[in-house]
Amino acid sequence: MSETPGWWLVFRGSELLVALEGTAARLLRQGDFGGLGLSLESPHEIGVLQGEICFAVELPEGAEPPEGMAFHGLRRLWGALDEEAWRLAGRAVQIVDWDRNHRFCGRCGAETVPSAGERSRTCPRCGLQHFPRLSPAVIVLIERGDRMLLARSPHFAPGVYSTLAGFVEPGESLEEAVAREIFEEVGVHLAGIRYFGSQPWPFPHSLMVGFTARYAGGDLRLQEGEIEDARWFGADDLPLLPPRMSIARALIEDFLGRHASHPLS
Repeated sequence: MSETPGWWLVFRGSELLVALEGTAARLLRQGDFGGLGLSLESPHEIGVLQGEICFAVELPEGAEPPEGMAFHGLRRLWGALDEEAWRLAGRAVQIVDWDRNHRFCGRCGAETVPSAGERSRTCPRCGLQHFPRLSPAVIVLIERGDRMLLARSPHFAPGVYSTLAGFVEPGESLEEAVAREIFEEVGVHLAGIRYFGSQPWPFPHSLMVGFTARYAGGDLRLQEGEIEDARWFGADDLPLLPPRMSIARALIEDFLGRHASHPLS
């Protein structure tokens, strides 16, 4: 194992090994590995947390957590880790997954090698470079006067409604993706599509690009299999909302800050 101090993001597949502290969790430090017999080779440098470098490594599939620690997926750790640590874990899980999935060249099948000076893997036979990939997705809050359109996907927690989202397709702009996704999912047309902000999202390799837009026509028509329910909500009849730390919640709170007499605290 490297003797480099700092924070260590240790994965078993997509699950992160964390130290448990009541209902909270924390990332691991070098001292947490004493006597565990873990071989943590070829760490990926991920970023900096509290002034110290963070490294990501992967354990074998059958690895068991030591006492006082547990493997959890990042969705479960949302809120248990502080926001900065969770964001770094989201970056780390994507880097580890990319490295695992590109050990062999997708063009010729040869074993790839890490590239010097940049985060990529290179095929020594055909020269193809494999970089970490992102899947851009758009997410939009649609306004209709003092009401906003929120919807439920079948995989949402019971009672939760959120803003609509979808992946960008090759050859289209972000604004075109917004208009297409909304028409496909709920059958309405938009006007005034405006950029709001963005958020990296590790489920699995997304960059969420947020927009606001105005309703421009059409009746709600739900896409089967994608949208379970969609409704226009006002500030006084809100459903359960997505958790904080999400751009969906930021979009909703921005709307409420402009339309509610008592915005969410």
